[in-house]
Amino acid sequence: MIQQKAGKQPKVSNRTFLLLIILVSLVIIALAMIFLKDSAASPNLNDLPNYTEIKGKFVAEGLKYEKQPHLGSPDAKVKVMEFADFKCPACKTWEEENMERFQKDFIDTGKVELFFTNFPFIDRDSIMAASAGEAIFAQSNEKFWEFKRELYANQGKESEIWATSEFLLDFVKNNIDGIDYERFAKDLKDRTYMLPVKEDFKTAGYYGVNGTPQFMVNGELLPSSSYEDLVAAIEAQLSTENEQP
Repeated sequence: MIQQKAGKQPKVSNRTFLLLIILVSLVIIALAMIFLKDSAASPNLNDLPNYTEIKGKFVAEGLKYEKQPHLGSPDAKVKVMEFADFKCPACKTWEEENMERFQKDFIDTGKVELFFTNFPFIDRDSIMAASAGEAIFAQSNEKFWEFKRELYANQGKESEIWATSEFLLDFVKNNIDGIDYERFAKDLKDRTYMLPVKEDFKTAGYYGVNGTPQFMVNGELLPSSSYEDLVAAIEAQLSTENEQP
């Protein structure tokens, strides 16, 4: 039997060593490409607003119905306030499953006047989406509700930053007709309506809103966002109104 001398290791062939180097290099290149792709796809958070940089005076106390988008007759006995975030999947579900029948049964019949208040809490692009809604509302109350419906229909993932200014500009250009688009684009770029968004957010928090969607019926915040509980609260208010002399 031939024995190796002590301390002497078997040699690795040059070909094997070269293949190992190539394999390691390919892995490094692949990881670098994945990192660069993800970095390019990720928006710059510095381009998105945050509440600390939105300056201006406002009073959080007091429900400001006159400042909010609204649907229905101002003579309606029941005022419903919806608090929502455009990035909220539950808000999208509520919109798609309940809004049509709610409008048919309560708004179109003159029983309820519906108001919308921003509660953008999910991420910084929630604030951007809310400010786009405010810019639309500044031009047309009717177009705001169209914007709301269509944006939910085009909602991105809750865990991703998607409601950037670039997305919102393209979205409005392709989906919302009948507005001054150049004015909208300037308002979004100049962040004209950031303060009303912050006012909405702080006001909602003052009244105990801590998620979305949430609803308030004649000033009372409901503990549940279910359609059945909302209807029950409305019917209770209507019954009270009918009992008064």
